[in-house]
Amino acid sequence: MIGVVFLSQTIFGIWGNCSLHYRYIFFYFTGCRARSTGLILKHLTVANSLVIAFRGVPQTVEAFGLKIFLSDFGCKLVFYVLRLGRGVSLGTTCLLSVFQAITISPWNSRLAELKVQVLRCTGPCITVFWILYMLVNIIFPLYVAGKWNNKTITKKKDLGFCSGMWNDTITQSLLAAVLTAPDVVCLGLMIWASIYMVFTLYGHKQRVQHIHRNGISRRSSSVTRATQSILVLVSTFVSFYTLSSIFSIDLALSDHPSWWQLNITAMFALCFPSVSPFLLSHESKGLRIFSASCRRNA
Repeated sequence: MIGVVFLSQTIFGIWGNCSLHYRYIFFYFTGCRARSTGLILKHLTVANSLVIAFRGVPQTVEAFGLKIFLSDFGCKLVFYVLRLGRGVSLGTTCLLSVFQAITISPWNSRLAELKVQVLRCTGPCITVFWILYMLVNIIFPLYVAGKWNNKTITKKKDLGFCSGMWNDTITQSLLAAVLTAPDVVCLGLMIWASIYMVFTLYGHKQRVQHIHRNGISRRSSSVTRATQSILVLVSTFVSFYTLSSIFSIDLALSDHPSWWQLNITAMFALCFPSVSPFLLSHESKGLRIFSASCRRNA
């Protein structure tokens, strides 16, 4: 049963993210102009694809009873890329929510001053997220090894197709603090941006209730739909991330984690990368995740 769940998550995740990748490539070669959130969504899709490939595929194989013989280097590489993809997915979702909060802010608010700057900062911010999580997670492979490692290790923990290792509780606590610090900041920003967007949308709805002109109505409804889609995406991410973190903490505190602990933790970790492509495609129907206006080449 668990194997079928992992297989379904992996298949739908690969299908959804590959469809989005195809859409990006199609828009690029046809000269389409993506809206401002397009760059963020591209990197979010890449990050989710890394999680699916380096968590979903091996976890599915393991769940069906097939043995995965990974060397020390293989285990370190898999967990490093997995942590990188997970971190960038968190960072880009945070950036997306903050970006949309600034975009819909009233012109008389303090955030309105950032509307011009935020367009120029999107690319550099995404680059910072990639570099930040590359550096933060570089210590993670030091505590992962293959199951058939013959080195003497004080404590060894089963992680499914690999093993975790550490020497003492203090080291484990410091490692957890370093790895989770950027995540806590991003989650805080996402929650703030989501609350701000909810109140802004409510105020916007109250102001335009008496306006019935078609042009303004269409523009208002399109902005509202885009913001609502991002709110659904962010809410889904926070929900799955919270559940995944709870089970991850429980797994970290267990000296001898059970088979169910390992698989339930992995299942929640794969939920958002598998579901998010369909949430993004729902925004503009038919996998058109950003409004593109194609310019005919002269």
